[in-house]
Amino acid sequence: MRAPARRLLALAAAAAVLAAPAGASAAEPRTPEQRTAVRPLAGLRVLLTNDDSMRAAKASNSDGLGLYELRRALCAAGADVVVMAPWQVRSGAGTAVSNDGVLTLARRTELPADHRGDCAGTPSGSPVYGVCLTAGPCGPDSPSATPADTVKLALRAALAAKAGWSDGPDLVVTGINSGPNVSAQVNDSGTVGAALAAVEEGVPALAFSSAGDDSGAYFPLAGYRAAADFGARLIAGLRDRDLLTARFALKVDYPDVTAGRPAGAARWTGVGHGREVWHAYEPTGADGFAITLGVCEHRPADACTETVRDADATALLRDGHISVTPVTADRTYGVRTTDPRELNRLRHYIEHDAPRP
Repeated sequence: MRAPARRLLALAAAAAVLAAPAGASAAEPRTPEQRTAVRPLAGLRVLLTNDDSMRAAKASNSDGLGLYELRRALCAAGADVVVMAPWQVRSGAGTAVSNDGVLTLARRTELPADHRGDCAGTPSGSPVYGVCLTAGPCGPDSPSATPADTVKLALRAALAAKAGWSDGPDLVVTGINSGPNVSAQVNDSGTVGAALAAVEEGVPALAFSSAGDDSGAYFPLAGYRAAADFGARLIAGLRDRDLLTARFALKVDYPDVTAGRPAGAARWTGVGHGREVWHAYEPTGADGFAITLGVCEHRPADACTETVRDADATALLRDGHISVTPVTADRTYGVRTTDPRELNRLRHYIEHDAPRP
């Protein structure tokens, strides 16, 4: 299906801008039409969160660097972005929420060096907040809000109080997670859980994750950057076609590109039933059990082996494609909860018109 010329112009211009090196700038467009083409997310208010925290301090890049790369890409495309993220890493928290206590916001005034000017000039000032679970200032060891806590707090109270968004954001974006969220571990994912908390509040949401290198313990900047730039262009295309919806969350997993192999084109996938890793528990004395992780080898007849056709993990980890998957809180998308015409329009866009990596 051929998109209207206006849409092609907007997406092409956005791709050129987002592909520019970090810190590059272009001449200010002269007309409103030119400004819209170059900044396809202009006027879009985005709440950004994750489950990896807002620290971005670890050498492994596993504690929030992806969030700052996504913030950079969204602001470069014209979005007004406010970050409210867990104070500590809360990976694996799923949709968990805190039932009592006090949630406290701590604004980060000194951002990571490479990201200090990313969102200069946005209407909100694009503040970055960490959210701890303590009655008082957040300290280094303060317990953290869950990812779902941050979304519910933001949508129900904090965005109005801190950013003046009394009618909330237009979109919630979560990630970029350090590692893929596919197959059985989707239920454990705080990145996906935060996106589901948003759609339950009636706000469209996308959850982004990126595979690390072969070690599974290091997450290169290049992977986050590729996923972030693709994500901003994907959101622009969805917005342009009026495909942003609160009926479900979209889960987007980006493959490992560290070996120089580019990501394959986006594929429309389903949540798999196999496993990539699993939690194991080893006795450590009379009453203790150490939490360890097992890795699936996908041998024939192995319990981990994927049985779902067009599963997310198969597309992402074994075929090297970007995986785009609709997810609802009760996992019944396409069965009884949505209009199939909406599903078909979205699937057609992902498979035929989505931006190339």
